[in-house]
Amino acid sequence: MTDPKEKTEKAESGKSEKIGVYICYCGGNISDHVDVEKVRDEAEKMPGVAVARTNSFMCSDPGQELIIEDLKNGLIDRVVVASCAPSLHETTFRGAIARAGANPYIYDHANIREHVSWVLHGEKATFKAEKLVGAAVGKASLLQELDPIRVDARKHATVIGGGIAGLKAAKVLAERGIDVVLVEKSPYLGGNAARLDTIAPFGEKSAALISELAEDVLARDNITVMTHSKVIGFEGYVGNFDLTVQTTFADAADHEQAAGHYIPTVGVITESATEHIIETGAVILATGFKSYQPRHGEYGFGENSAVVTLPEFIKQMSEVDPSKTELEIGSRKIRSIAMIHCVGSRQIPGIHEEDEDGYLNEYCSRTCCSAILHAANQVKEIFPDTNVYDFYRDIRTYGRGQEELYDQAANNRVVFLRYSAEDSPVVTANDDGSDAPLKVTVKDGLTFNEEVEVAVDLVVLATGMEAASIPELVSMMKLPVGTDKFLQEIHPKLAPVEMAVSGVFLAGTAQAPMTIAEACNGAAAAAVKTASLLSKGHVELDPYVAEVDQNLCQGGGACIEACLADGALEMQDVKTAEGTVKKARVVPALCLGCGACAAVCPSRAIDLKGWSLKQYEAMVDMIVAED
Repeated sequence: MTDPKEKTEKAESGKSEKIGVYICYCGGNISDHVDVEKVRDEAEKMPGVAVARTNSFMCSDPGQELIIEDLKNGLIDRVVVASCAPSLHETTFRGAIARAGANPYIYDHANIREHVSWVLHGEKATFKAEKLVGAAVGKASLLQELDPIRVDARKHATVIGGGIAGLKAAKVLAERGIDVVLVEKSPYLGGNAARLDTIAPFGEKSAALISELAEDVLARDNITVMTHSKVIGFEGYVGNFDLTVQTTFADAADHEQAAGHYIPTVGVITESATEHIIETGAVILATGFKSYQPRHGEYGFGENSAVVTLPEFIKQMSEVDPSKTELEIGSRKIRSIAMIHCVGSRQIPGIHEEDEDGYLNEYCSRTCCSAILHAANQVKEIFPDTNVYDFYRDIRTYGRGQEELYDQAANNRVVFLRYSAEDSPVVTANDDGSDAPLKVTVKDGLTFNEEVEVAVDLVVLATGMEAASIPELVSMMKLPVGTDKFLQEIHPKLAPVEMAVSGVFLAGTAQAPMTIAEACNGAAAAAVKTASLLSKGHVELDPYVAEVDQNLCQGGGACIEACLADGALEMQDVKTAEGTVKKARVVPALCLGCGACAAVCPSRAIDLKGWSLKQYEAMVDMIVAED
């Protein structure tokens, strides 16, 4: 028990005496290794703790209700939750506190899953959990009610990339009353999807889909399309970004390239390079992907003109005459085709050759299996006498209507041969005297690794997706990039289209390999998130930012040099009894809350809201306290 004198001292210091501690079993994830009830017993004894409770799942509705009821009943005025990582459910518990009518920033979190039960066992796990809960209690006792930072927001968004995801995002934004500028670096709209003929699994014409969407976008008064344009400058913060966009001249070659399946636009095209400043509230990145380019000699690519990539083959098939009885590409009759999966995807260190940067595409590109089976079925249905051999590691035709492609190919008598990553097919010149120029040799896993040789007229490589090369944007906007080189979302489930840069969202294959349907769904999600952010005319940001005590600031400027966010700290003239002096001022909307400025301030004039030095000291005191 805390003696009355200690209670009086704490009341005078502003410490809370009504802290609620809520400890999660996490369905066994925590309780299998941590004695949760012992942690609760110890928490009850901690200074300032009024209530300590446990629940199987604190994030569940019943778990949240424990907190809400205790707040409403006045039992507590501060909250500590001990559960999984705060990145998963911090928003959940803040929302519960707000529903109880309390300030959502009176809460602290102890991670006793990732930091404890997943790395420790037995008494050590329980001991560490007690210490982490104690540290959170120490900090919570000094938490102050905070108000979110409110900044004006322009009801305007910029979409970078005019592929199918960018078009979809622009359309959804415009439908929700948001003005949009669509910036596309090429002279056409449609992106990679416009290069396709028909789309797996149902065979819709890609040109028709792109045309319908592009015409809708171009017809809307609140969408401005800027082709031949790229972003070369990026400043500001969520709700108030300034983008510098450079638009260049479109020459005849560009317009010739834009013919056929590409969709020419009536966007801004200039006689010479010009620059525009776009004042916008949020940015959606729909920068797309690029197809893997096989290295010279990979499966004979570059050494023999009869070895082509799947995108090249799709274009060739769109130009053939279906009325002929035999498939002809160029002047060559194609009587047999070998299709090879996983070229540039699922690469394995030590087996596949790295690129010049020592990198491998270790991920699955997700769409290749369906795309190449769709192409195989097209060949067999138009030219049934053409032999098609499918060399695969695994068939991954996921999603509605996709598995049917495999069944359809089997019914069309496509011959399947399964290879392992260690024994990939070998493509060589054919010397058996037949007309077929190439020979594919493989150990077929479907026939107990029998070596099979197939003479073919054409080899088609199912090349995977790679992240588009956008180093300037990444550097300029400080965008997080994953190990796969695609742009990285905050969380794949809880924040799947949001980025760590507030006000910047992801759409389509800028984020990961996707089908067209998935890219459009992701783009719509990004657009809805953006519209929700901007529709109120202001945005609210977490208040965890630096603040300067003007009475202590000596104006030395060390904080400015240490600041990691451009413009977040500035020196301003302040009038004092001694005259005008320079003192630091925080621009809250730009502040990262990193604490670099507080660390270098010699007079301790800077502190962080929600993470003050006194709160850190209280956490340390609880950790080192004797049991």
